[in-house]
Amino acid sequence: MLLDIQNLTLGLPGAARPLLAEVSLRVGAGETVGLVGESGSGKSTTAKTVLRLLPEAASVTGRVLVDGTDVLALDGAGLRAHRAGTVAMVHQDPRSALNPVRRVGDFLVERLTSTGTTDRRTARAKAVELLGAVGLSEPERRFGQRPHELSGGMLQRVVIAGALAAEPRLLLADESTSALDVTTQAEILALLRSLREQRDLGMLFITHDLHLAAAFCDRVYVMYAGRVVEQQEADRLFTHARHPYTRGLLACSPELEDIDRALEPIPGRPPSLSDTFTGCPFATRCPHAEPECGTWIPEPVPLPGGGTAACRRLADLPEGPVEQPVLAKRSPA
Repeated sequence: MLLDIQNLTLGLPGAARPLLAEVSLRVGAGETVGLVGESGSGKSTTAKTVLRLLPEAASVTGRVLVDGTDVLALDGAGLRAHRAGTVAMVHQDPRSALNPVRRVGDFLVERLTSTGTTDRRTARAKAVELLGAVGLSEPERRFGQRPHELSGGMLQRVVIAGALAAEPRLLLADESTSALDVTTQAEILALLRSLREQRDLGMLFITHDLHLAAAFCDRVYVMYAGRVVEQQEADRLFTHARHPYTRGLLACSPELEDIDRALEPIPGRPPSLSDTFTGCPFATRCPHAEPECGTWIPEPVPLPGGGTAACRRLADLPEGPVEQPVLAKRSPA
């Protein structure tokens, strides 16, 4: 297994609850795994732990294994080598990753030479090659341009080229298409899919777009309040979701093919780090909650079709299809 996160718990001094609580997640080589949930659920924090980009004074337990090596135990040269060559991250806003007064080619050359294995002349040729590989026209000219001369979609391709410069085995894509228009988004997703197949990349794909996760990912994990509440194969999760939170997300997700369907938003709000609870964090918003749910510590329960869901009342909940169009049949391209 390329990425294997085991019972990861991350806490901060002064916080009433952990940022992450007993998170377990796996990504295989050549596999795209989705991570979905409301803002503040812990998706980006989970991804950053793979690079060991942790808040100061954070307390961490559990394991984050990449190719069998525990990232949390790395230090010094080992951690630098891990960040430089094993794992790469693509963020939501490409402009935040680029220096506005430098050429985009400088960004790539710096990335290529940072490991000390490539001289600048070779790095320049490789940078131009990478710009062409991610679908930019006239890569020689793009090399000499600055960020303000390129569109958002073109900049996202530059950032993807930078992520691929050191030929990582694992790619962390954190809302990497959410700021793009639909047409450009489809082009970037097609590019990521092609690169994954060509390089046998493992990919952790973070998104708020449920339709996109259904169409693009092999498996999907759903997070709430720092916990994984459900995980299944993508096509089955979006047609036979079991956890009330997952079903709630689907019920309030708009669908072009069914504009007459009433959207049913989840009542209440997600818990903040100042909120305390002794049981299921979703209990105060859940239509199926009982008093006992307020003290039941969530544990993953195996599902008959594969995957798990962390709900005390799982045996009493609907097992049939979610009452909405089959999202997994939509194509991102």
